[in-house]
Amino acid sequence: MQVILFTRRSITVKRFRIIGVSLVILATLTAVVALALTMFVPAVQAQPGGTEVFHGRAHPVRGASPQSVTNSLMTYHGGPISSAPKVYINYWGSQWNTGFSTGGYTSAQAQTYINGFFGNVGGSSWGQIDVQYCQGVAVGTTNCGSSGTHVGNQTGLLGGTWVDTTSLPRRITQTSIANAATRLMNHFGYSANAIYFVMTPSGHSMSGFGTQWCAWHDNVNTSFGQMAYAYQPYSPNAGTSCGMNFVNGTNNSFGNGYFDGFSITAGHEWAEAETDMTPSTSIAWQGPGGGSDENADKCAWNNNGGTSTNISLGGHNYAVQPIWSNNSTTGTGSHCVTSHT
Repeated sequence: MQVILFTRRSITVKRFRIIGVSLVILATLTAVVALALTMFVPAVQAQPGGTEVFHGRAHPVRGASPQSVTNSLMTYHGGPISSAPKVYINYWGSQWNTGFSTGGYTSAQAQTYINGFFGNVGGSSWGQIDVQYCQGVAVGTTNCGSSGTHVGNQTGLLGGTWVDTTSLPRRITQTSIANAATRLMNHFGYSANAIYFVMTPSGHSMSGFGTQWCAWHDNVNTSFGQMAYAYQPYSPNAGTSCGMNFVNGTNNSFGNGYFDGFSITAGHEWAEAETDMTPSTSIAWQGPGGGSDENADKCAWNNNGGTSTNISLGGHNYAVQPIWSNNSTTGTGSHCVTSHT
């Protein structure tokens, strides 16, 4: 799927004559310097006509026709997985510090829900589903067995959270999300096994959220190497289109129901990223449908016979979707499972 995001402003060149010497000042100089300081080389390239084209792997909104989702097994394409996953979260925007409320819940409660999910999902039976996928085996492999290096399911998945008070732009683009992920990487340090999540506050999201997609993941080149990152806007803003009350029909004081979408769609992107860390440059695990046929895509919104449910983590329930498992099925024969041993 290609989503047109924004039109680049033309570069303005101003000329001044001082003491008979003609000086040329490029209005883009500041932007170029800032880009160099972040040590970031965008994966998103300007296209003919001055547009930016989205290259990530997106979670579709509820009710959308699954694009290229198949019921065929996942196959290995040669790219990297995450053998020791870590998640870092950038709560981008000063609004996370000052606080905001929606639907009777506060931003602090949203952070508690998100942090609780990622802080406890490592080592869970839901997280164990991805361990069957590996790298270092022949291209075309569908079952790693004991071969290769497998996706990890260690406890202590959440490596850290940070409120980034860098001002949010009027128009959020994939490039600005990638830059925010790079600031997060610079804050906590680089790891080829980490997924760097960017979360934006209520009322601030990239175009297409809630109408075309709910969250997405991608990779970008940095001076340290390829960095896996993901974007999760403020899920309740999209209502039922992105998972509100999808598992829990009524809301409780912790946020079950109202915050279901956070764990469903952010969990979806995490499950996909750790099995396909660099989808824009070197694919790891995908089905024959391509970029919209990763392990969580196959089961999103209960595709292919899956059933979303609550899982218990750290004393609280969190709504999750099933994940595709090549080597196990449910009692009804579906490869979309919510636990693995």
